[in-house]
Amino acid sequence: MRQPERQTDGTTAASADLCQVLADYASNATYDQLPRDAVDAAKKSIVDALGVIMAASGMEPAVRGVIDFVKESGGRPEASILAFGGKVPAVMAALANGAMVHCLDYDDQTPWGQHSGSSLLPAVFAAAERRGGASGKEMITAVAVGQDIFNRMRQHVEWKKDWNFSTVMGVLSATAASSVMLGLSRDQIAHSFGIASMQCCGTMNVIHSVGGDLRAMYAAFPAKGAVLAAILAQKGVTGVPEIFEGEHGILDLYFGKRYDREQLLDGLGTNFTGGRTLYKRWPTVGTAHSHIHATIEIVKEHDLGLEDIAEIRVFVGDYHELMCNPLPARRAPTTLVDAKFSLPYIVAVAAAHRDVRLADFTAEALRDRRVLGAAERVVPVVDRALDWKLTLPPGRVEIVARDGRVFTRVGTDIPGSESSPMSWDDVIAKFRDCCAAAVVPPGAQCVYDVTSTARHLEWVDDATRLTRVLSPEV
Repeated sequence: MRQPERQTDGTTAASADLCQVLADYASNATYDQLPRDAVDAAKKSIVDALGVIMAASGMEPAVRGVIDFVKESGGRPEASILAFGGKVPAVMAALANGAMVHCLDYDDQTPWGQHSGSSLLPAVFAAAERRGGASGKEMITAVAVGQDIFNRMRQHVEWKKDWNFSTVMGVLSATAASSVMLGLSRDQIAHSFGIASMQCCGTMNVIHSVGGDLRAMYAAFPAKGAVLAAILAQKGVTGVPEIFEGEHGILDLYFGKRYDREQLLDGLGTNFTGGRTLYKRWPTVGTAHSHIHATIEIVKEHDLGLEDIAEIRVFVGDYHELMCNPLPARRAPTTLVDAKFSLPYIVAVAAAHRDVRLADFTAEALRDRRVLGAAERVVPVVDRALDWKLTLPPGRVEIVARDGRVFTRVGTDIPGSESSPMSWDDVIAKFRDCCAAAVVPPGAQCVYDVTSTARHLEWVDDATRLTRVLSPEV
């Protein structure tokens, strides 16, 4: 029988709150512990996040309000505002960059849905610049720790899709990553979790509702909260010793104590799970990607144009169904945010263009009569076998041609999935495409420098060059 792991304060992992166990794990993590896939995933996530932030700067008008607020707030120039340029306090840089990272719903995700990187990467970038001189290995380690904690929580905490998991748990995993980046002690990290609990927020109503900008920018708040928590802990502010498992703690309040502690901690410190991180091929909500893939494969295989299609039936489970209601609004989205969460619109784009691109989510694209006409022919069909349990459920598409033929396909082996992962070349091509959409597109040499630096980050003495070169002088 495996003996209980002893903490630095003399308690055992079996008796200590997860706050203490995870703090002990994060404070002792080193680059040399990381398996190759976790290192690779951390590096890919870094360049992927930088890319989607750049694209959002030029494509989502809603971010301008956040950027303007951050810039007019002033303060010590510690960390870079990506794409728009300028330096602000690290907490505010995390807010600004966090507002952009999920804007296009193009950021990385877990195989079980939800996003760790959208909170932790803007936080790590800001913490690294505040600290100064952080090495590539240190940044990789911080990201790998944050990804691992988020993944473990996502797999082994029962989520009822009421709270937004990406914010409630995102701020805590991002706090761990920020604390590692700032070099906090075990006790300081434990305190930072308690402080971060004051920043846990966000209901799924923000995700499901039609209209408004918050769905695009929700990652700003956990990213900011994580950096704030880590800095306050570093300055001596204390937290709550049983913040995860105590009465009315996080796992009680948000999840009704529905979690598997043994599985959550199994292999902690030896089995880093970040290597399972997925990178998106298409800039839309991840639960639509199986329907996208099925649609593209049908129209390509049978050479169908929109004029050939009478109806597109999309078979939907509980979460897919949210992307179809209310149906009239989903068929004709009026905002870029709503378009990315509209299954009828997304499937219509896939049928029309045999691809889904950044260019399909602009104000002009949302007025495309051919796509909107196709969206009117998308009909959701409820199938409870496709309800979202843990892993992302597959989507099934049935296209009825005007001549009576019927074509059916299930979206499996989706580009960017675990069975068909994005290669380094794919991630770099995506980064290049994203940079071309930035408010100030960086030059070819800058794009090459960033991707080359990120790919070989473990050999870099100062990892903050990645963010500095993507923040133009103002």
